[in-house]
Amino acid sequence: MLEVRSLRVARRQAMQPARTVLDDIDCRIGAGEVVMLIGPNGAGKSTLLAAMAGDLAPAAGQVLFKGKPLPAWAAGELARHRAVLPQRAGLSLPFTVEEVVYLGCLARSESRRQLRDVVQAALKALGVAHLAQRPMPVLSGGEQARVHLARVLAQVWPAQVDDGIGSRLLLLDEPCASLDPHHQHSVCMAIRDFAHRTGAAAIVTMHDMNLAAQYGDRILALREGKLVADGLPQAVLTREFVRRCFAVDASHWRVGQDFLVATRPLQD
Repeated sequence: MLEVRSLRVARRQAMQPARTVLDDIDCRIGAGEVVMLIGPNGAGKSTLLAAMAGDLAPAAGQVLFKGKPLPAWAAGELARHRAVLPQRAGLSLPFTVEEVVYLGCLARSESRRQLRDVVQAALKALGVAHLAQRPMPVLSGGEQARVHLARVLAQVWPAQVDDGIGSRLLLLDEPCASLDPHHQHSVCMAIRDFAHRTGAAAIVTMHDMNLAAQYGDRILALREGKLVADGLPQAVLTREFVRRCFAVDASHWRVGQDFLVATRPLQD
C-alpha cells in the first residue's frame, strides 16, 4: 500500500544551514495494517507522516502509494484515497459537527444520500452522532478531536461494502492526545476496526506505548531521525529497547490477547 524508500528530509531555518531531520528511512505498510509510529519528542514522527502524506518534499528518496510516486497522483484522486489528520486541527468558525464531517467529503462524487450515509456512519463510529447539530466552538477539546477524526474517516469511508477494499490510506498524527482513557480506547478501536474491515492502511503517531502495544499490528520506532525498530509490538517494546529509546523503565503483562506496557522513571 505504502512504501518509503531511502527517505531523507531536511529542514532549513532562517540564516541557518539545512538540518537533516530524517535520514535513510525504509519501510513498507500493507493493506489492512495498523502501524503505530512511536519515538521520543523530536524524533521526526510528524515529519515522516507529512512526507508520507506528500505534504513535505524529501531531500532524497521517495514515497510510493499503491506503487506510484506521490507527486504523480492528481490532487483530487489522492484525496479520495488518502486522508490525513494533523496534530492540530483547530476550527473557530461556528460550523456544526455534521457540517465539519461533511467537509471531509468534498472530493467525493457520490449521491447526496450516499454521502449522508457516509457521514452518519463516521459520526457513529467515533461516538459523536449525538453532537451532530452542536456548533464546534462549544465542544470540549476531546470532543472536537473525535469530530475531526470522523471527518478524516468520512473522506475515505467506503460508500458500499465492496467499494475499493484495500485502497485507502489513513495518516493520523496523535489522534488520542487530548482524550480521556475511555475515549482513547474507543478511538483506537475505531481506527483498528476501520482498517481491518476495509483493508485501509493506517499509520498512527502515538506517545502512549500501552495503546500502541494493544492496538498496533506493527510498531515503527524513530529516534534522532533514524528508524530504529520495525516489528510486532511484543518484539519491539522490550524492556531493554524502551530504556534505550525513551530513557524510562518498562514492565509488561499479557491479559488475554492484549499485550500491556507500563512505564516508570529509571531508578539509579
